[in-house]
Amino acid sequence: MISIQAQSESKQGKIVYSNSKIQLDGKLNEPIWNELIPEGGFLNYMPNNGVTASNTTEVKMFHNGKNLYISAVYHDSIPRVQIGSLKRDHIGVTGAESDSFAIMLDTYNQQQSGFFFIVNMGGALIDALLARRGDGFRVSTSWNTVWNARTSVQGNLKIYEVEIPLKALGYKAESSEWGVMFHTRNIKLNEWTTSTPIDRNYSLFDLRFAKTFQVENLSENRSSRFAVTPSITMNHAEDVLNSTKDDMVKPSLDVQVNVTSSLKLDATINPDFSQIDVDRQVTNLSRFSIFFPERRNFFLENSDLFNNLGVGGVNPFYSRRIGADSEISFGLKLSGNITEKTRLGVLNVATKSNDDIAAQNYGVLVVQQQLSRSFTATGFMINRQETDGFSFLNDYNRVGGVNLNYQSKNNKWTGHANLATSATNDVSGDNNFYNIGVWYNNINASGYLGVKKVETNYITDVGFVPRLYNFDATSGTVIREGYTQSRGRISLTKFYKNSKVIDNHRYLNLWNDTYWDDEGNVIQSTVVLNNDLVFRDQSVLFGGVRYEYVDLKYAFDPLNNGNAIVPDAYKYFDAGFGYSSAENRKLQYGGNISYGSYYSGFKNQISLNTQYRLMPLARLQLRYERNGIDLKELGSETFHLARFTGEVFFSNRLNWTTYVQYNTQFDNFNINSRLQWEYKPLSYIYLVISDNYNQNIARKDWGVAFKMNYRFDF
Repeated sequence: MISIQAQSESKQGKIVYSNSKIQLDGKLNEPIWNELIPEGGFLNYMPNNGVTASNTTEVKMFHNGKNLYISAVYHDSIPRVQIGSLKRDHIGVTGAESDSFAIMLDTYNQQQSGFFFIVNMGGALIDALLARRGDGFRVSTSWNTVWNARTSVQGNLKIYEVEIPLKALGYKAESSEWGVMFHTRNIKLNEWTTSTPIDRNYSLFDLRFAKTFQVENLSENRSSRFAVTPSITMNHAEDVLNSTKDDMVKPSLDVQVNVTSSLKLDATINPDFSQIDVDRQVTNLSRFSIFFPERRNFFLENSDLFNNLGVGGVNPFYSRRIGADSEISFGLKLSGNITEKTRLGVLNVATKSNDDIAAQNYGVLVVQQQLSRSFTATGFMINRQETDGFSFLNDYNRVGGVNLNYQSKNNKWTGHANLATSATNDVSGDNNFYNIGVWYNNINASGYLGVKKVETNYITDVGFVPRLYNFDATSGTVIREGYTQSRGRISLTKFYKNSKVIDNHRYLNLWNDTYWDDEGNVIQSTVVLNNDLVFRDQSVLFGGVRYEYVDLKYAFDPLNNGNAIVPDAYKYFDAGFGYSSAENRKLQYGGNISYGSYYSGFKNQISLNTQYRLMPLARLQLRYERNGIDLKELGSETFHLARFTGEVFFSNRLNWTTYVQYNTQFDNFNINSRLQWEYKPLSYIYLVISDNYNQNIARKDWGVAFKMNYRFDF
């Protein structure tokens, strides 16, 4: 029997073992909850960073060898509940714009990756992966696992009861120390509180600030060693312009095997991704491709192992390349920890041939080793090879490299170094990539300095290196050209704890990007200076100026009218300002405006957005962006981009989402409407309708898809 003595404020906590059974109802009626020592002492993260929270939170934890159970009781000063959305995995609204409770688990206590769980007071769930990236951590909400939570309200008390199966967490039984953090969000007060002290210059989910917990009687989880998810998709598509129709019935299968509690094998056969959300359309006025995130669940388990092999703008592995132009026939992935400090990632995916696109096999091997508390090294090899049946042909691209990451013990300094090389059939020489960068970060000042070099033949067929490829609008050809980039940034911020009006003021944010070609000539340099003022209610007023120098080597046609900007040296300048209202209002709005020169002419931009919540029934959002470009004798054009998002909630497991997107730059008017029902944990029924028109509202094509899957746990 465990009795309460006081709230735990020691440097190390404990997750006790108990064979108690829990009825998950948000009531905390079971005797075990009265026997556990609570974690308390929550601090304000925002506002009044570092001050003891006036609204206290008490968290208790135990496991029974099969599930991890967590309860949280938040002593609210306001009895009512406010939620922003009931949609699963919508972290920015379901989590951040709702009364909610968040859990971060670093089951290897290595401060490299972890698991992120959030439940709001409407019972909506968010599960995500945390991964080290640059000077902080990034979140991937596309990952899903089976877990559950219930909530209740007793007067001013907001109660959360959470059940997480241990099989959902990668861990080593002999590594019984976990890093753990908790957050509470009170959107009514625009307040975040945290179980450990975190300065505002760090993100809320930075695992370097987790508290170490000793897990009692932790052992290999032998229950439910694998899950099988068969699915069936029925699709009807019509191409109106070409008067063609296509009907398809496609079965697929996904399997996940827990080889050990820390190593998982994922397999997918004939996968279908029709349930995936559509990409948000953008206006692209740059000369290079834009990055869109991976949304397919197969590629997301331990995704930080595979996706963080490079740096921003130069990444040797970008999983969206796989299956972009042809169907995937099968995929296998083995990922996780093989020892306490060693992580392994092995990926192999085969795609089918499609007209003139040959069948391909994609393989990735990644090994990550924690050398010490401060240093982590990663080695990788990536292979793309054309196939003919079971034969490998002599059309290939391979990339190998080594990365070294550093973090100081006081968390103020972070650094990384990268070295990689590529090998492509019929191409040799000038095939390397080098990078070194260092960050400094404290509560009032932060900065970055880095240099990278991409050689002309550093070819990454499965990667994302957009600036290596230059399109010449006159000849219609793409020229591959290496470059060197330097980047520097300094940011200075002042926080006002005693002010009733201002929360913080970032009075200096200055950064510069400069690029050189292989002859050492400056081909582009960008200088940005901006200023942000955050008010007490977290509304934001911002503004800044931008100077650009471009030595344009290849003709560029941003208007897409055949009148390209000719190669020459250009200098241009613009300025702008904007405002964003507080997040905790039913009606939220914002926008920005900018004006300035642009190559040989001028450009103006207006962006507006508004959101209205009719919770718990619906959430409506409208965004509009206008870019006006006048290039004088080359012509002028105005690009309009509008997006309406409507979400209707029948429950926290059944919702209907509709996107309406209008983009004149790409002559597209798109409607995508999706009904989604999670009738059993991670078992779904989807009905998706997609309709595409040109900007004159003449239909181009349309389709309807029905998909159903069912998850079996064995």
